[in-house]
Amino acid sequence: MDSDKPRFADLKGLKSIYRALYHRNYRLFFGGQSISMIGTWMQLIAVNWLTFRLTHSTFLLGVVGFTSRIPMFLLVPFAGVLVDRWDRHRILVVTQILSMVQALIFAFLVLTDRIAIWHIIFLSLFLGIINTLDMPARQSFVVDMIEKKEDLGNAIALNSSMGTGARFIGPSIAGILIAAVGEGICFLLNGLSFIAVIMSLLAMKITAKKSKKQNTPVLQGLKEGFDYTFGFSPIRSMLLLLALVSLMAMPYMVLMPVFARDILHGGAHTYGFLVTASGCGALAGAIYLASRKSVLGLERIIVIGSGLFGMGLIIFSLSRVYWLSLLLMIIIGFGMMMSVTTCNTVLQTIVEEDKRGRVMSFFAMAFFGMIPFGSLLAGSLAHMIGAPETIMIGGISCIFGSVLFAIKLSSFRRLIRPIYVKKRIILKEQAEIRNQA
Repeated sequence: MDSDKPRFADLKGLKSIYRALYHRNYRLFFGGQSISMIGTWMQLIAVNWLTFRLTHSTFLLGVVGFTSRIPMFLLVPFAGVLVDRWDRHRILVVTQILSMVQALIFAFLVLTDRIAIWHIIFLSLFLGIINTLDMPARQSFVVDMIEKKEDLGNAIALNSSMGTGARFIGPSIAGILIAAVGEGICFLLNGLSFIAVIMSLLAMKITAKKSKKQNTPVLQGLKEGFDYTFGFSPIRSMLLLLALVSLMAMPYMVLMPVFARDILHGGAHTYGFLVTASGCGALAGAIYLASRKSVLGLERIIVIGSGLFGMGLIIFSLSRVYWLSLLLMIIIGFGMMMSVTTCNTVLQTIVEEDKRGRVMSFFAMAFFGMIPFGSLLAGSLAHMIGAPETIMIGGISCIFGSVLFAIKLSSFRRLIRPIYVKKRIILKEQAEIRNQA
């Protein structure tokens, strides 16, 4: 029961940062996902290396990346409708089992030396379709695991730190294993890692929720979700900002090899340190957000985070000094994490429960679904005008979006405060004082 769990005020220092782990279901989820996400990053590195080893084609590298992500853009809104109608817990069990099967098929084909490029493309597409249902279900399921809703923001921030930590560990292990025994073991270990998350899901005690029977057609449900999502200004503003950032600014990672070799005149180690610096900044941002007591004031952090992200990219595009570029990558990672995770937290807090899956599907579409198009755009622009200029344009776009969001900040706050009052995040008297201010 909630009364048995420590209050935030009773937690001090580092304990307050990890307070969401006092919830049993979330603790199980966090443990299982931490192991599984390391395996996921191992597989991602192995897929890219395997594709290039078999084909020596940068074009096919792009094709594999595109096919793994394009389902998120095309299908995720329909998946959001299903997430609102079906049991999220059961959806996640099924998607994790299917992901395990995909990884084990990969392992079998590689270890028996039967793998071909069409296998890689097909299995990447298959995983992309699985993730289309898994992503909104997983994002929406966080609220089901947290009994004390004031800990929701902390749980979302911890999710981000977990993903960032896996991004450090997974590729390092994959690099060692590929060099020592080949890619097949990476796929096998990823497949086995899903056992941890499946067991954690099955061990959870989720309170069954009464849901209204949905007799409306899927397209009607999609329209209702679209009208709600883009008819409410705060949700629309955050999703549009995320889409802009994802399209124009997030592809900076695609161009990091160019900066490492041609701009900073380094090698693979330079590229590795740049990526690591970005990850350190992202981890610092996630820890900062996890330490916050509530969602109040997060709308201002959206502006600061996206602005910091854009400013970091602009200065990075001008830098020709290695140590300065490393410092700027930390700032870039920090700003990116602040912007994206804060939007996620506010969305999860203000959305109506019966539309959560559909809103989070549009979140996935705005952020993850735009990445393949952003990568193609960044590659094309870099070919025409150069990598530094492309990064600068991304930074300028990010700041532009931040300024537009800041202009609407006062009306944004007025619209979400009644929701905070309804959910008892703030008292009615406090909301009236804030509105007068």
